[in-house]
Amino acid sequence: MTEVGNTTSTSSTSSSATSSTGLTGNYELFLSLLTTQIQNQDPLDPLDSAEYTNQLVQYSSVEQSIQTNANLEEMLATLKSNEASSYVSYLGSEVTAAGGTTMLSDGEASWSYSINEAASGTIEVRNASGAVVYSEEVSLDGGAGKFEWDGVGDSGSASPEGAYTIGFNLKDSSGNAEAASVEISGVVDGVDMSTGSTFLKIGDVSVPVSAVKEVYRAT
Repeated sequence: MTEVGNTTSTSSTSSSATSSTGLTGNYELFLSLLTTQIQNQDPLDPLDSAEYTNQLVQYSSVEQSIQTNANLEEMLATLKSNEASSYVSYLGSEVTAAGGTTMLSDGEASWSYSINEAASGTIEVRNASGAVVYSEEVSLDGGAGKFEWDGVGDSGSASPEGAYTIGFNLKDSSGNAEAASVEISGVVDGVDMSTGSTFLKIGDVSVPVSAVKEVYRAT
């Protein structure tokens, strides 16, 4: 199902509105007190007008700062709205992204990987709970490759559809650990911005936009 997560935020706007309201009340109170003091001042010992003028300037400066913040928050809200609109263009597209979690669908799940040199060891596939459902001893050539899994676990039964994560535990010919970089591919069917960061949804898999390497028109 295609969906776009909630992108609305009102906390910063509320903060500016509250600050502005408080400042307005204090400012009016200050003017009232100032006027009263001026009306009742001792002609022989007048109030220091320079000091009150300085306070007026300070209040005016604060008022302008809060108004500026309100304008900036409005601009940021507009930018976030435009940003959300740009992410909508991912919907229905196929993306390739860094990461080891992909969807098992119709008995198929696949991961692309790359290692610097030939290595051997174990590949494990874990379910969303972190439990190993499938493992396999492998010997891999250096370079890029692809690992495909039909969804059948070590128990011999088919695993339910959902998100699964692959892990490589490899060593080279010298017995040194060999790291594997992993990528996944899939069609984007949702955009989630509810956490403040943007994630593309591929079924149950959340992919950070920053992890996307390639975007294709889905076939």
